Amino acid sequence: MTTILEDSAFVRACRRRPVPHTPVWFMRQAGRSLPEYRKIRAGVGMLESCRRPDLVTEITLQPVRRHGVDAAILFSDIVVPLAAAGVDLDIVAGTGPVVAEPIRTAADVARLRPLAAGDVGYVDEAVRLLVPELGPIPLIGFAGAPFTLASYLIEGGPSRTYLKTKAMMYGEPELWHALLAKLADITLAFLRVQVGAGVSAVQLFDSWAGALSEADYRRYVLPHSAKVLGGLAGAGVPRIHFGVGTAVLLRAMGEAGADVVGVDWRTPLDEATTLIGAEKAVQGNLDPAILFAPWEVVEREARRVLAEGKAAPGHVFNLGHGVMPETDPDVLTRLVDLVRSA
Repeated sequence: MTTILEDSAFVRACRRRPVPHTPVWFMRQAGRSLPEYRKIRAGVGMLESCRRPDLVTEITLQPVRRHGVDAAILFSDIVVPLAAAGVDLDIVAGTGPVVAEPIRTAADVARLRPLAAGDVGYVDEAVRLLVPELGPIPLIGFAGAPFTLASYLIEGGPSRTYLKTKAMMYGEPELWHALLAKLADITLAFLRVQVGAGVSAVQLFDSWAGALSEADYRRYVLPHSAKVLGGLAGAGVPRIHFGVGTAVLLRAMGEAGADVVGVDWRTPLDEATTLIGAEKAVQGNLDPAILFAPWEVVEREARRVLAEGKAAPGHVFNLGHGVMPETDPDVLTRLVDLVRSA
């Protein structure tokens, strides 16, 4: 199914082609801050929501209707393919993913089975429902990168220190690489389902890679992320790679195989472009907390990001991380209008 909207501002920017305006979308725009999202999700667990194509479709469309963004991102969660592959986990409100039996041994890794397309048929169905509904608006598919998935599986849930993750990485490198190789295969299979169903781009979230040094990232993580991104080289869709706190990793992340590198708010986009290289587009990078400041501050900072983004051969405006739940949706709508008219 070929639905890559090559003439959309978003895809053109990802391809480093001239654009009619800087395209804008927001990570975590599908849900989080929208009252209509909270209403439709009332009483429905996160994993169940991700498995219901009707809900996925409606939630994905909500920010497009409200904000007029240049791209939609599929409503899902990075642990969806893990659960589909048989991992006993739940997404606990206020906590995040919690894994019943964390992976710590070779036997645990051996139990992790491959992901078959049929395991996530609801994702395929949701994408096929969304594409005609969205019309000229591109749909972004996504997945968690092997390192970030591994951190949840090893720690058993969210972590601030990643002590158990790093203990395996440093102390049992063979086991570590075996686990990440399996996770790379699962991630690639999950993204291929989305591409096959009709998404126009994909984003690989390595949310917690910023916990690593560049040397450790190159040794323990980069080969596995590159396997995922490289596995989509012939798919024809732009590939975006994003992490948080990755200032020291941008050069290495630029080598992983993506067409666009997402940059968090800590690094100006012109500096990031120097690190990443002139052959990559960039995405970002307004600090999500700025949206809580007076509008004149939001406008000033957004214009700064737009100016810095001109150093790159392509720029997709976004936040430097996801929309915070307390964000006023009207500010997001106003920001979209500002970026599109700048």
